[in-house]
Amino acid sequence: MDTTEQDRLQALRDLNVLDTERLPELDRITGLASRIFGASIALVSLVDENRQWFKSRCGLDAQETPREWAFCDYAIRSTDVMEVLDAREDSRFRDNPLVTGPPYIRYYCGAPLVTRSGYRIGTLCIIDGAPRTESMSQGKRLLLSELAGQSIREIERMSPASSQ
Repeated sequence: MDTTEQDRLQALRDLNVLDTERLPELDRITGLASRIFGASIALVSLVDENRQWFKSRCGLDAQETPREWAFCDYAIRSTDVMEVLDAREDSRFRDNPLVTGPPYIRYYCGAPLVTRSGYRIGTLCIIDGAPRTESMSQGKRLLLSELAGQSIREIERMSPASSQ
């Protein structure tokens, strides 16, 4: 594990939010994202060493998945929004258990959650069981990024670490 990844994981741990209660503020954001983008699933996903854990989820019962299955693990490697129009056609994901089995992911779009200190600790993502034929417009990408920004501000505001 490189130093940058160690620092990213420390920034995530410092927030003290993993395995904590859901936040109504984040549930409103994921619900809104699901409706705005016409996606059956919307998540605030935090990526640690071994898993992606969902601080908020709309349309999915699972609380976490293994990191090696996480589309969000790829999305946090860039500052840009990551979009996959049809996961069955993407070599990174076509054999992924989340594509070949429930929830049968076809479409994914995720915007990184970037902390005040600049670490990408997770994503706000939208997922659907139907592939898309066209990429999201720049305006909608910006909107997803703005909702991701609001999500990380809520996480940092509500973090027990922020009151220390």
